[in-house]
Amino acid sequence: MPISTMSSAEFTRPAEVVRAGLCIGCGACAAQSGGTMGFDRFAQLKPQGEWAERPNPLLARTCPFSASIPNEDQIAADLFPVPEAADARIGRFQAAYVGAVAEGEYRANGSSGGLVSWVAAELLRRGLVDGVAHVAPGADGRFFRYRISRTVEQVSEGAKSRYYPVEMSEVLAEIAATPGRYAVVGVPCFIKAVNLLRRNDPVLRERIGYTLGLFCGHMKSARLVESFAWQLGAPLEDVARPEYRLKNPDRPASWYTAHLTLKDGTTRQQDWWHLCDGDWGAGFFMNAPCNLCDDVMAETADIAFGDAWVEPYSSDGRGTNVVVVRAPELHEIVRAAIGQSRLELSPVDADFIANTQAAGLRQRREGLAYRLSWRRYRHAPPKRVAATTDLPLKRKLIYRLRHHISAGSHRMAWLAHRTGRPAIYVRWARAMLGLYGAVTYGRGRLGAMLARVGLGSN
Repeated sequence: MPISTMSSAEFTRPAEVVRAGLCIGCGACAAQSGGTMGFDRFAQLKPQGEWAERPNPLLARTCPFSASIPNEDQIAADLFPVPEAADARIGRFQAAYVGAVAEGEYRANGSSGGLVSWVAAELLRRGLVDGVAHVAPGADGRFFRYRISRTVEQVSEGAKSRYYPVEMSEVLAEIAATPGRYAVVGVPCFIKAVNLLRRNDPVLRERIGYTLGLFCGHMKSARLVESFAWQLGAPLEDVARPEYRLKNPDRPASWYTAHLTLKDGTTRQQDWWHLCDGDWGAGFFMNAPCNLCDDVMAETADIAFGDAWVEPYSSDGRGTNVVVVRAPELHEIVRAAIGQSRLELSPVDADFIANTQAAGLRQRREGLAYRLSWRRYRHAPPKRVAATTDLPLKRKLIYRLRHHISAGSHRMAWLAHRTGRPAIYVRWARAMLGLYGAVTYGRGRLGAMLARVGLGSN
């Protein structure tokens, strides 16, 4: 069911969220209902089975894309009532920093500055939590999945970026069934779902003590790994472990390298800029609800982490974090570690943080405002930006094309997968990437190319 025919305020069944194109696959509904999540034909995790068609009285109050829930500003105001500062782009906060972990191997082992794993481990070391729910290498047909780690060593196994579908139903069920205190690591919509669950479930409210947020551009489908395999000449069934950002201290952190370890021990790798879907901003394999998200920096998390995508940090191959601390208790932990030289962090302001995520903010604020003017989104959940068409033509074309690439990549990769002909997707993706580059960066003549993808229709 397209979004244009159903208001998210009417959701009573998880399957309705899926049919409306608003399911991000977080698994919050499955945790409440004892249901299961599985891959759909586009390699995204969605509710599956008869339970998804049964009414869930809590769904409208706990789904992160429901129209009946408070927005991020309202949730954050309840969680962080006395902030040191507030900014419309990054939310309420006590302090913001740029830097990295100075002790141990956290920085070397992470994609960025190592702060996410360090904070999670520090909560365990201090006895503030008994377990950390985070993403780590998986099994049973999934390269990565959520698990609960109860030791510092286990937490370290979850380091690095994972652009792969995951869901929280199993770990949320474990938290509900096992007394103790827990921290949850997640992208903005997942942390929002956790906070909504805490509002409506006294057990989870008591047991989930901390939320660690990850800045997010958008979520990918599992087809991204399959695309890597196609382009690197390795059958997907031979891939043992994918890595999205192979770290090299001698190269800029912004130079992403896709790396596959095969089951026979050999490896394949390629820089993202040589891949047909290697421009993150083009939106290949983006999950549809990401088009309606306005939270880049996990505004409802107690602490949130991102990459410092500004110079000189983006050229530092060792990796550098930006950190937004919202909860006073976590700020005390961070300040103590800075004083002990365990963390090398320098204070920064909201403008600095926003500049590190400038492209993501344009997509989630300016781009979202434009998308809300489209007919297909007339029944979208309420957002913190208002619909507008008052944008330069070039920006409109970019957002139209990005939307087309996102939707088309799912269909073309499914067809390539179904027919066993990877070239169907790869050739299409290369053409779309060339068109996106022409529109975005001004290469070549645009008229004929724009007509090829029908950018003039809603």
